[in-house]
Amino acid sequence: MSEDQPIIDPWAAIKIDDYEQVFREFGIESFVPYVKAFPDAHLLMRRGVVVGHRGFQLIYDCIKSRASFVVITGRATSGPMHFGHKMVFDLLIWYQRHGADVFIPLSEAESYAVRGISWEECRRIGLEEIVPSLIALGLEPTARIYFQMDTLSLLKLAYTFSRKITLNEAQSIYGFSGSDNMGKIFFPFIQVADILLPQLPEFGGPRPTVVPVSIDQDPHIRITRDVAERFVSEYNFVKPSSTYHKFLSGLKVDPETGKPGKMSASDPETSVFLTDPPDVAAGKLLNAFTGGQPTVREQKEMGGNPDICSVFEWLKYHLIEDDKKLSEIYHVCKSGDLTCGDCKSYAAELIYAFMKDHHRKREQAKKIIHKYMMQP
Repeated sequence: MSEDQPIIDPWAAIKIDDYEQVFREFGIESFVPYVKAFPDAHLLMRRGVVVGHRGFQLIYDCIKSRASFVVITGRATSGPMHFGHKMVFDLLIWYQRHGADVFIPLSEAESYAVRGISWEECRRIGLEEIVPSLIALGLEPTARIYFQMDTLSLLKLAYTFSRKITLNEAQSIYGFSGSDNMGKIFFPFIQVADILLPQLPEFGGPRPTVVPVSIDQDPHIRITRDVAERFVSEYNFVKPSSTYHKFLSGLKVDPETGKPGKMSASDPETSVFLTDPPDVAAGKLLNAFTGGQPTVREQKEMGGNPDICSVFEWLKYHLIEDDKKLSEIYHVCKSGDLTCGDCKSYAAELIYAFMKDHHRKREQAKKIIHKYMMQP
């Protein structure tokens, strides 16, 4: 399969089983060499959740030398954030603590063109659902959060870029069909402009930029890196870097595979949202798929399989910071000394405590949103 044949779609609910195959086909490099390079690597890095990159050496060099760099990732204003989205912003906050300038576009253009959500509702979701959660997660007020349609420099940049990309090129990357509306077809240029905006003189000038994303967003990265090269003589852009992390599995089993499917914002039963009440979040984990045996007796005799267990995945991605503690749970599960019921109860307790604290911080955050919003 050639690189011009898209197998990943930023607008579809996909699940990838073989990341190495995708990396080979799209020229993505392994992130493994960088994991041990950071003494305080984020848990998503050191636990093999961040698996790939494009051009990360530039960012590594900036962190080691304390040079200026940017981290940027956005959020569509299509609904509240779930824990799959949280993974991206956990990484973004880690980069901020390592000296990055943070930019976060609120993507109402995509929500309007692709999801059919009104401009007014996009605005409400951004300010009431998304931004308070970002602040509650630990984002510092040096971050610049903005709505795309408020930012004239962004729109001008998007239109400028569109003149050097043909429809055939866009179709080869995104697989657009004749039924796609022109808003969806133009949106990638808004996304490209988001990523390159921080390199304009008024936002800090040309410098390395990293975009932490899930693998389904790679089409946006590829087209942005192409555009940066095509406009380097006019803007002196530094080609942006990216990192890719694995998806967080959903809480429901895919009937076709018998394994957890992808977490999806459109299916609330697959996801825990950052706006869920603590008891609702805990209840979802108590009902989640595990890698256990059909009976307690079989579990004790044969052990469980944490490698396919969505509950263990939650412990690994979000709920346990201590690597030693996580390793202990892994091994007692494999040995059969830990039942799925006990593991679920433990995970439910952890997420209940997290959500209770997060809701308290969200209420505090609502009072200081103005400190984070970039002025038009």
